[in-house]
Amino acid sequence: MEYRRITSIQDPLFTQMHQLMKEIFPPEEVLEFELWKDPLEDPGIHVYVAANNDKVVGATEYRYYEDFNVAMTDFTIIGVAGLGVGPFLANKRLEDLHKMASLNGKKLERMFAEIYDPYRVEHYEFGGIKPMDPYVRREVLAHFGYKRIDIPYVHPSWNNDGEPVSGLDLCYLPFDENKSSIQSSLVVEFLKRYYSVLSNKPVSWYQMIEQLEAKDKVALIRF
Repeated sequence: MEYRRITSIQDPLFTQMHQLMKEIFPPEEVLEFELWKDPLEDPGIHVYVAANNDKVVGATEYRYYEDFNVAMTDFTIIGVAGLGVGPFLANKRLEDLHKMASLNGKKLERMFAEIYDPYRVEHYEFGGIKPMDPYVRREVLAHFGYKRIDIPYVHPSWNNDGEPVSGLDLCYLPFDENKSSIQSSLVVEFLKRYYSVLSNKPVSWYQMIEQLEAKDKVALIRF
């Protein structure tokens, strides 16, 4: 397999990736094809595919914020079972993120990720790909060391229609398994930066931010 970065909607591999996203994710989680132009050209957004004989069998998007040394995994897609796509993407992504942190003169110590809570959202089929099953994905994140941030999480729809998306947890990988809490200010700073591209966020999202700003720390809970 090859780990290939996508930087243009003109790339034939992006056409494959976008189709795979539509097969895997619910509609509100998939940005329209043309709207990918700017994100792909943004040097701070890293979109890679796992290509097997020029066929996209998986993909991942992530970013690294140099100013506060935080990474975010936007998504991971496994399009074919039995090829080791998940470990391949995870290892390549972490290797790249550690390299970016090193070039920034720092050691990567924290990452965010979102994950569906299958106990609240059971109807998503995720393309019928078993490795994408929300129960499986949740266990994988747990094995990586991620913990759930103990807040009623609100995810703004990527349709930018002001609608909240429920059934998701915001997770955090502290690289220190004994860490049981996180500074609320870090969560707020991250969420404001991450969702700055969406001008129309739901009222419940702002209420969540206000609740976080009123706290000093928020607990990290094991899955």
